[in-house]
Amino acid sequence: MKSYTNLEQSRKLAEILPLESADMDYVPIVNLDGEYSIIVNVWGNEHEDDWIPAWSLSALLDLLPNNEHIETTISRGSWEIDTVEYLPNTWWCEYEDNKNQTEFNISADNPVDACYEMILKLNELKLL
Repeated sequence: MKSYTNLEQSRKLAEILPLESADMDYVPIVNLDGEYSIIVNVWGNEHEDDWIPAWSLSALLDLLPNNEHIETTISRGSWEIDTVEYLPNTWWCEYEDNKNQTEFNISADNPVDACYEMILKLNELKLL
């Protein structure tokens, strides 16, 4: 199962989130061929200039809004209404604002992608 944002997602999130909210980094390492490869660093919160911040599922969940009026949840599995087929490997991230009567959800193949897409949507709507 995917545990953290991929390189493309990490670059996008680095444009909109505080870098200190990242709990991992992609670090360029020169290999024997002289080319760069990417590893994930989990050695702390220090971010070097050439490192790209990355977010674990736990860090993404901490960024989703939750308070007395807003609830953002993630769940697994759903029913396809048209075919009445159960989809066990679909992850859903749902946002519900009871005060402003706003509700929407995002689906993905894994929880990291569902949270990532929700954060992009919330940022677009200025709800993050």
